[in-house]
Amino acid sequence: MIFNNNKYEKIIVKTFHGLEETLAREIEELGGKEVRTEIRMVSFRGNKELMYKANLALRTALRVLLPFKTFNSRHPDNLYRQVKNIDWSEFFSAQKTFAIDSVVNSKYFPHSKFASLKVKDAIVDQFREKTGKRPSIDTENPDVRISLHIADSVCTLSFDASGDSLHKRNYRLEKTRAPLNETLAAGLILLSGWRGDKLFLDPMCGSGTFSIEAAMIAKNIPPQISRKSFGFFKWKDFDWKLWEKVFAEAKSNIVEKTCLISASDISKKSIEIAKGNIKRAGLSGDINISAADISNLTIDSDEGTAIINPPYGERLKEENIFKLYREIGDKLKKDFSGFDVWIFSANKEALKHIGLRTSRRLTLFNGQLETKFHKYEMYRGSKKVSKSITDSG
Repeated sequence: MIFNNNKYEKIIVKTFHGLEETLAREIEELGGKEVRTEIRMVSFRGNKELMYKANLALRTALRVLLPFKTFNSRHPDNLYRQVKNIDWSEFFSAQKTFAIDSVVNSKYFPHSKFASLKVKDAIVDQFREKTGKRPSIDTENPDVRISLHIADSVCTLSFDASGDSLHKRNYRLEKTRAPLNETLAAGLILLSGWRGDKLFLDPMCGSGTFSIEAAMIAKNIPPQISRKSFGFFKWKDFDWKLWEKVFAEAKSNIVEKTCLISASDISKKSIEIAKGNIKRAGLSGDINISAADISNLTIDSDEGTAIINPPYGERLKEENIFKLYREIGDKLKKDFSGFDVWIFSANKEALKHIGLRTSRRLTLFNGQLETKFHKYEMYRGSKKVSKSITDSG
């Protein structure tokens, strides 16, 4: 038994740095109790049904973990003994496969792979001694995925309820260069405040991730609607009827509404890739997409939200990237009157060349890359530059 049906257990959800508060609000809306934000994660208490819902419905989640054992250890041999003292037959049999994922920040365990190896050895040795058989390791598609987290001397073992990372929505089979993570894209849209009530512009759409995530938000489509399997499907106590109930309820809450979403990109290849991804997401009728340079883009609305993810400059010379950002700023001044425009970029120097005052400045991390998310309120008429006090960030 991994999850007590009638008991509220502690559940941990991982996310990107900067999206913790957004994820916490999502969890509260699902019904999570005792919601607490930490660095790159949010913890809460919930029952099995809520754990299923979290995997299906949370847009800003990367993984859902169920902690089951916490202890102190300062030596690899002690780690081995404490793990071996757990009765692993309660959770899976020797016929199952398993994998260990480790996150280690400890002077006592300088190498995460070595810590993983000690946990793996303890589990395998226990099964071999008790049954004469040993479970196999499968790092790609295990029956049970176990997460090991070590902070200084505090060791926490958790079961990974998600399996594959929850950023995978199964619509993006083709990618452009440096595609934006789907979880991060959804989080940026939620941070922008857009919920489908006005036009959404994605003028540098790449593989279409912003537009697809926006349409799913507007129509209340669960982000994992197309996923065929989760980690908890293989748990001993998986409740298929409960899962069918959760899935049916989520599907019944999808809103059949007309989306006002327009995507474009200068690259015709990117447009073809985006069209394929949009089609796989079942959103071809919800997103208008065309090949266009942002500087030549025709804006047919006097209000809306735009999110722009321009190149950061890895493949462009410095003078060219600054020129591009100046052109974006000029376009915003000229044609985006009435819009809230957000720009997501890791190039701090290039952002200065936008030439507009920000009304909000947020800092997030795209992997290890510190990235800025700046808001520009484009007022109508002559008052095109926001006079709001800029946030720190």
